[in-house]
Formats: sequence, structure tokens, C-alpha cells
Amino acid sequence: MQLVWNKPVITFYKERFGKQEKEPFVAVKARKFKVSKQNEENELSCVLDEFFPIMGKIDYMTTKEGKADNYVLCWFDDNEDDFGKAFRRLTGVTISKEIKCETDSKGKITCNGSFKAKHGKLA
Repeated sequence: MQLVWNKPVITFYKERFGKQEKEPFVAVKARKFKVSKQNEENELSCVLDEFFPIMGKIDYMTTKEGKADNYVLCWFDDNEDDFGKAFRRLTGVTISKEIKCETDSKGKITCNGSFKAKHGKLA
């Protein structure tokens, strides 16, 4: 199973049990977001292609603490007409490989990254 979203805006929250985060620490816009089911244990593999921050800073995710942290990712499916049914979420998200970022001559940051997620509301 593989699901693909084109040009989603995704908000990142730090996953904190008992004290739920109410404000995202970063929001990004991506060219493409792919989520695949990898095995029978329902682990999800995620790839964010060419994303850039539109709010906040992604620096934390590239630190040692950020790489070890868990996240919640939220976005809306633009293909769903009913806004109430369009909400999507991944929990237990960890960075599976290093997030690679480049800065162009104008100072715009563009990144690529892959993640693993334990649970997801994808439909």
C-alpha cells in the first residue's frame, strides 16, 4: 500500500504523552509526501520530497535530540471534499535517515527526509 499527496502543508508537533502539544513547532510545504506500509506490524514508511519551512525552523530535527525525538504529523487531504473527513495524522514518527537540507543563493532552504511512523489516520 502506498499513498501519495502532492503539495501538502504538514505541521510537526513534538509527541508528548500526558502533556499534548497544542502548537506545532514547524510547518512545511512539500512537493510530495509518500506513505507506505512496510510490514505486517503496520509500521509506515514516509518520504517527504523537496519540503521547506513556512513557519518555524526545522533546525531542531537535525540535532541529536531532534533525531531521537518522536513527532506527530498532521495535514489535510486536498482530494477530500468534506473538510471534516480530510484530516490526516501520523503518530510515533521518528526520523529514519538524516534530513538533508540545501540553501540556495537566495537563502531558501529545501530539504528531503524519510521517517517511520507507528500509527496513522490516512483515510
